[in-house]
This record gives sequence, structure tokens and C-alpha cells, in this order.
Amino acid sequence: MKKKQNLLFVLLIFISVKTNAQWLPDFRLTNNPANSGTSPNNEWCVAASGNFVHVVWYDERDLNKEIYYKRSADEGVTWGSDIRLTNQISTSTNPSIAVSGQIVHVVWFDGRDGNYEIYHKRSVDNGVTWGPDTRLTNDINISEYPSMAVSGSAVHVVWHDDRDGDYEIYYKNSSDGGVTWGADTRLTDNPSYSSTPSVSVADSNLHVVWHDNRDGNIEIYYKRSTDGGLSWGADTRLTNDPEYSGDPSIAASGLNVHVVWSDQRDGFLINEIYYKNSTDGGITWGADTRLTFALNFASYPSVSVSDSNVHVVWNDVRDGWDFEVYYKYSSDGGLNWQPDTRLTNDTNLSEYPSVTVSNSVVHVVWADYRDGNPEIYYTRDPNGNPVGTEKLFKDNSFHIFPNPATDNFTLTFNSLPILSRNSFEIKIFNVLGENMYTDKLFTKSNIINCKSFPSGIYYVKVSDGEKMFVEKVIIQ
Repeated sequence: MKKKQNLLFVLLIFISVKTNAQWLPDFRLTNNPANSGTSPNNEWCVAASGNFVHVVWYDERDLNKEIYYKRSADEGVTWGSDIRLTNQISTSTNPSIAVSGQIVHVVWFDGRDGNYEIYHKRSVDNGVTWGPDTRLTNDINISEYPSMAVSGSAVHVVWHDDRDGDYEIYYKNSSDGGVTWGADTRLTDNPSYSSTPSVSVADSNLHVVWHDNRDGNIEIYYKRSTDGGLSWGADTRLTNDPEYSGDPSIAASGLNVHVVWSDQRDGFLINEIYYKNSTDGGITWGADTRLTFALNFASYPSVSVSDSNVHVVWNDVRDGWDFEVYYKYSSDGGLNWQPDTRLTNDTNLSEYPSVTVSNSVVHVVWADYRDGNPEIYYTRDPNGNPVGTEKLFKDNSFHIFPNPATDNFTLTFNSLPILSRNSFEIKIFNVLGENMYTDKLFTKSNIINCKSFPSGIYYVKVSDGEKMFVEKVIIQ
């Protein structure tokens, strides 16, 4: 008989619907007369874990572009001083940041070797001190625009590289928190232009998107690994339109994978933000969903996900010929979306935003020209990411407990006023996205027989036809 955790499954349901944005006033993070810039949307410039918020950017205060870092230890309320991470006479630019516990990782591309190469640096004490720069690529051609994701001690980096005569997507990982690194892995192989990749990780599943012109125009492509980057599936074309679909950003939680990008299918020189998701770990994909309807130029979206909460920010010129930062939110895994929220309001450019979440807080950073030169700005919504816990919402959750007599899952309901029907559809997937169990008429009296399930991680998906929830199950 398998030994299971005392509480195998908790489906956390947050009854309140986020209806009123609570975005706090902008906070200027940098203050110097030189240019300070954030990276494009495939490279996140903000990361958070617990109460710590970490921000990176490139800065020209040293007469050339260097990588700088700043942190908050109280969820963005107050901020420490700027920390210079690189010290070279060459260009260090386009950083991307990720965090796992107290270990903070930064990657960027750097010209110190005579051509652009990918570099990595880490802190093991939440950004107080930093280790040396580590060169990740070594080729006479250009390696640039890195994107990074971490899960525990596994660090995953993707970038585009022209060592093969045209830009291709490459991948590299570390299994020991960035101490040592594996070999470069080429992910694409076609004579066209594959560039600006974005990566996300959920457990051992890796998800990568990029834009690609192998079809005669720029389209969004996707690729996944189900074994932590050891092997990779085939390229999957996500968009199919004769107009430009580019600059994607990706985020994953469990088996739910979310992609946003900028798309010109709605008119000449009109860019709108589009969205697409997968609920089975990238095996199949839903339809394209148009998120913006301003008939103007919306670009460089960045996405972050926490359980069923999906957060998107982007540049938008609907308010005149200067970019402003906009935000959009879904509380049900991308099925429905709240109205657009304008985060900045100035006559100068606000561009290249990044978004992340920690606890209940949504964090956004961007580059802003309101001060005469670009500076780094930050804002947050302290209650923008509703997170339920068993302690706070015990009456609105249900649990799966082990049944020692039958070795089955036993589903026990406390109360579920948010689910409107008496029977539900329930599915269980393994980490590969394979459907292990389906019951379309599941009620509180049903028992799930899991005797045949190997030990491992599973995802339970429950739907009443209107709302859907997914949570992790661990069988030991």
C-alpha cells in the first residue's frame, strides 16, 4: 500500500472576485542623469519570493551599459540601494532575473569577449552578496536575449544564437542552483529566423515560446520538455495568420500554460495583445483570444501566473503617441478577463514592463521617460493576487484524504457555494499531461480508485461548467 501525505489534496477557492484595482502610486527606483532601461518582454526584470522583491536593469551611469540590481524585503514597500552587478568596459545589457527561495539568479548578454555572450550571476542570501560572473556561452557569434526560469535547484536559460548562420533558439541548464552548467542544446533547426524566446517551468515540465519566420511571416512557436530539459518534443506552431505575431511571453502553473504576444491581424499597423492557453501541459491548445480592442499599437506583453490568477502587462499608445503601461487580469485561468487598467499617466514614454507576483501582491516594473531620461519605476497592487489558504478559507475548500481500507482517494466536501452544480467533471493528469482518470458526473459520494497510480505528482482538475480549478496531488 502506498503511503500518502496526511493531506494529499487541498483545492483552495477564493470566493471574492477582484473587482477594484488597488494599484498604489508609482515609485521611482533609480535616480541618476544617465539612461536606465528594462529588458523586452521575454526577459523578466522583476522576481519575487515571499516578502522579497528583486529588480534588475541595465544602466549607463558608468559611461557604458552595466547590470544593476535593487531589492525590497517588505513586498515593495521600501527599497534598498542600487547594487552594480557588472564592472566591464564593454556593454552588459538585457538582464533577466529569477528567484528560488533565497537564491537569486541573473542572466544577461555581454560584449566583453568581443562578441555578445550569455552570462550568469547569483546570490545565495536574497541579494545581499553576489558571486562572480559566469560565462554560459562560448562561440564567435552572437548569443543574446536570454530568458530564465528556476524551480528549486534547477535553473533553465534560453536565448537566440546565430552560430548556425541564422538565429536559432538554444537552451542550457544547471541542476545545482547555478554552480555548474550543462552543454548548450539547440532547440530549433530551420533556415529561418527564430528569436526572442521566453521560458517557464512547472515541476519537471519546461515550456518555451519564441517568434519564427519559417512560414514566410512571423508566427509564435512552442516547444516543451517533460523531463527537466533532458529531451524535447517537436516544435508546435501556435498562431496561423498572414500578419505579424511576435514577442511572446509565457508562464506556467501546474498543467496550465499561458502565452501572450503582440499581433497585427486586426488591421494595418494595428497591434493588439493576444492570449492562448493549454490546460494539459502543452499537449493541446485553446483558441487565440484577443485581449485588447483599442485599435492602436499594443506591444511587448509580459505574463505571470499564480494558480488560476493570470496577470498581463504591456506597452500601449492608445492615449496618444507615447507608450503607457497597461494591465489585465484573469481569476479563472484565462477563461474570463477583467477590463484593461492603465497603470501610468504621463506625456512621456513608459515602456518594457515586467510583472510578477508574490503572496497577494502583484509587482510591475518598467522604464519611464518622465524625468527627462529613462528611469526605472515600480508599482504594486497589494491585494491583486487573491491567494486562499486552508486556514483562512477552510469553509470554502474540499480535501482528498487517504482511505487506508481501500487505498483510494476519498473526496470530502465541506461547502462549495462557488460551485453552482451538484455534480462536476473531474480529471486527473500526470506530470506529462496524460489523462489518468475522468468522471464527468462526479459527486461528493464518489470515490476515486487510485490503486493503479504510481507514486508521483498529479494534477486534479475540477469543473462545474462555469468555473475550473486545478491543484497538485502528491502520492508517495
